[in-house]
Parts: sequence; C-alpha cells; structure tokens
Amino acid sequence: SHKQWYQRRVRVSFKEDMTDNPNKGLGILKGCSDDKLFLAETWNSKICDEMTPAEGDLVVSGKRGLDAFPGTDLEELLVSNKITTVVLGGFLTNCCVESTMRTAYEKGFNVVTLTDCCAGTSMEGHSAATAGTFGMFSQPMTKDEFVAKFQNES
Repeated sequence: SHKQWYQRRVRVSFKEDMTDNPNKGLGILKGCSDDKLFLAETWNSKICDEMTPAEGDLVVSGKRGLDAFPGTDLEELLVSNKITTVVLGGFLTNCCVESTMRTAYEKGFNVVTLTDCCAGTSMEGHSAATAGTFGMFSQPMTKDEFVAKFQNES
C-alpha cells in the first residue's frame, strides 16, 4: 500500500519588542528575550536553505514557545490532512522536541522521536530525554531505523 508522507516545517519567531513571547521573564524564553533571539524576519528565525519548504509541504504558523502545538495551526493541519503519526527531530531535545512529543502523545497521535536527529546543549540533557522520557510518550528510534520501518510498511 502507498502511504503519503508530509513534511512540516515549524519555526519560531518573536516581535522585536517580545510582546508575543509567552514567558519572557523566565527560563529559556527569558534568554530568547534578553538576547533578542528569533526575531521575526531575521536570519535566526528563518528556515535554513536545506530545509526550505517544497510545494505540498505543510508549514505550521504561530509558534511562539517551546511546544509546537499551543497557538499554532499544527493540530488543524494534521487532522485536516488525516495525518495520525508525528515524527519529531530538532533542537533542543529535552525542551522543544520533548514538549511537542508529550502534547502530540496526549492528543492521541502516534509519535516517533528520531533520537539521532535531535540535539541539546549538553549530552546529559539529550540522553536524559532520549533514554528516559522519549520511551514514555513515543517510539524512539534512529533515522535509519525509521527509514527501514517506513520502507517495510510501504
């Protein structure tokens, strides 16, 4: 059977005055505010050239925090396109990836986290997530394991 896979691109960006940052006074989002990171329409809020959305890719809009669901159209895009499995990779393993993984799981999606397609600011933080919480809320696997599984199911 043929399966259709969609790419989705999620990027975070804030207004220059950070009024759309949901928690600019605490933790990692405070760092984004203090250091003026991910300002809309600047180089550090753009999708890198290698991942530029292609025709037919789904592009999520509205991300302002750690989790890719709150305030975005992600769930609407998934449901309206009959997508039941969410495959995650990204930065930070134990922050944005983990937050999105937990929410996708709680919303009833099948969740796969690609352990070798995530990164953290420390190996300890990355390992705590991949060896700990990932198995509670998803099917953790490497990119190669995922590709092999996908090829076997196609």
